Amino acid sequence: MSEVKGGINRNLALELLRVTEAGALAAAPLQGRGNKVAADARAVEAIRAALADVDMRGTVVIGEGEKDEAPMLYFGEKIGNGLEPEVDVAVDPIEGTSLTASGLPGAISVVALAERGSMFTTHVHYMQKLVVGRRARGVIDLEMPVEWNLRRIAKAEGLPAQELTVVVLERDRNKDVIAQIREVGARIKLISAGDVAGALEAALETRFGIHCMMGSGGATEGVLAACAIKTIGGDMQAKLVFKDKDERELAVKEGHQPDRVLCIDDLCSGDDIFFAATGITSGELLHGVRYEDVYAYTQSMVLRSTSGTMRIVDAYHPIDKLRAKGLLPEQVAIR
Repeated sequence: MSEVKGGINRNLALELLRVTEAGALAAAPLQGRGNKVAADARAVEAIRAALADVDMRGTVVIGEGEKDEAPMLYFGEKIGNGLEPEVDVAVDPIEGTSLTASGLPGAISVVALAERGSMFTTHVHYMQKLVVGRRARGVIDLEMPVEWNLRRIAKAEGLPAQELTVVVLERDRNKDVIAQIREVGARIKLISAGDVAGALEAALETRFGIHCMMGSGGATEGVLAACAIKTIGGDMQAKLVFKDKDERELAVKEGHQPDRVLCIDDLCSGDDIFFAATGITSGELLHGVRYEDVYAYTQSMVLRSTSGTMRIVDAYHPIDKLRAKGLLPEQVAIR
């Protein structure tokens, strides 16, 4: 760890921005076309090519490829141009493949980097999550009941518990959590996909009016979210969720304590963290790709932990150059 600490180039933030822009621009022509595998394949190809030019010796420690049966940025894949620094990489070329395929809001392309050996890694697919912003940092406990946490969060926020808004991924496995939130009387924002964006909205509570995120979602998304949440001063706890005993045994083989509550530093212990996300379809967190005359427009979020800076970047990409790079197929007509 000492070899890389302090050695990560500040410019990696903008290099990551170019990576997620490439993923979003490659996937965007397939939004609403009903083929999430094809969209994911285009995003993976574009992100892999963009990552190859980044000054780093990166290793993918957690990603989506195996779970989604997509062309992988696979676990253990070496990426970057081989120069220092040595880093862990968490990546989701399309966070919200179903949203992209259906033309629904909130799909994003996401990448995070941190010092080598600092990110949580697992092949287990799901984890229980509890996410809050700065005001409620340090008051949450995933092992306590939903009501206990909501009342603690409400006190930290200076609100009645009934005035909290909780984002929850709409899945059958979250029905019990939803019922418990309803009993307290808090509002719920149900999302069909996109729990990295949901976690960020919770961590940026004053910007989006979301006070916490609860329920289970993807493990990859959990690590990506933790990287972002740590940079902006929020808090998060998580616990692995197993669909069967084989997954539980897998976690043990990976060296994890299956029932342990993971704090934010367990999910990403790095001191120098970079996070970038670019919108594919427009949502509350980020605008999606749109085509304007001779340009394609993107909006991205770029975070770095050491400075605490959050940048929202609007960019215009010449369509003729995107076609030359293969990011926009010739057969896609742009008005």
